[in-house]
Amino acid sequence: MSSHRNESRPAATAAPAAAPELPAPELPATMRAVGRDVYGSADVLDVRDVPLPAVGAGEVLVKVRAAGLDRGAWHVLTGRPSLIRLAGFGVRRPKEPGLGTELAGDVVAVGSAVTGFAVGDAVHGAGRSALAQYAVADAAKLARMPAGVGYEGAAAVPVSGVTALQAVRDHGRLEPGQSVLVIGASGGVGSFAVQIATALGGRVTGVASTAKLDFVRSLGVEDVVDYTAGDLAAGGRRYDLVLDVGGNRPLAALRRLLTPRGTLVFVGGEDGGKVTGGLGRQLRALVLSPFVGQRLGSFWVAATTTADLDTLRGLIESGSVTPAVDRTCSLDDVPAALRDLEAGRVRGKVVATV
Repeated sequence: MSSHRNESRPAATAAPAAAPELPAPELPATMRAVGRDVYGSADVLDVRDVPLPAVGAGEVLVKVRAAGLDRGAWHVLTGRPSLIRLAGFGVRRPKEPGLGTELAGDVVAVGSAVTGFAVGDAVHGAGRSALAQYAVADAAKLARMPAGVGYEGAAAVPVSGVTALQAVRDHGRLEPGQSVLVIGASGGVGSFAVQIATALGGRVTGVASTAKLDFVRSLGVEDVVDYTAGDLAAGGRRYDLVLDVGGNRPLAALRRLLTPRGTLVFVGGEDGGKVTGGLGRQLRALVLSPFVGQRLGSFWVAATTTADLDTLRGLIESGSVTPAVDRTCSLDDVPAALRDLEAGRVRGKVVATV
């Protein structure tokens, strides 16, 4: 006598339907963009109608909602130091009339080789001529926008935030518990650097002018120093890591701030040299570094990558880092904002909303 049993089986369910892909929006033939035809001060800028940029195979076209103003935009605007021109921006005249790199916005078109982004995605990253209604960016320099900061906060991150991350983590090699001094803590890069260093376990002191000390305190530093009060080394305190963000102090003075095995990282430079900018100090540091116990290094240009933007998104969404946006402006007000940036009247970042 044979026996058998009936086994119950779950009913088959249909696979969830894929989210419908958004149709590509109808795009205009022209757009408004900040531009100029010669190197110079903010006076040479205007807002003009230009053709919409073409999208390459590995690129993304972004409807710009906000664009950050960083110190690099001022260097590209003025063509100073002259090494900027030799780096591919045009020797006698700018190769590209547009300006700006940092952007946040919505994807409206993708190149044939792009797989990581689709129309409708909210992204931020490094693009070309970002101070415009639309801008093209390499897909490898874009990432999903962090939650909770809006387009304005996201647009402050791609250059300044990535520069700070690479300065602290990669060039500074910060370890938990180490003491950190950030010179220029109230600026775009500095305001990110003090927060990132704190998030990575550093004991952070920020250096700023008297009027900006409260702002630097609000970033969560352990201590502040007013650089207008005298020599930073006068108190005898020494640091494991010193970040000199866009500064102009002599190398010898900066070394006095370091412990015997400490690390100095130059982040850019503003020593006023028309040809090399702050490169003279940096070259001297690189030559000297192998012969002393301290590690002396520098870097000028941060390479914005999806991976670093994702790291910053994690820090932002965890509450460890908050983009410090001083104010927003329109495209028409970009020249005035750049004058304020040059004059040191900005706490954190200015962001143009489009």
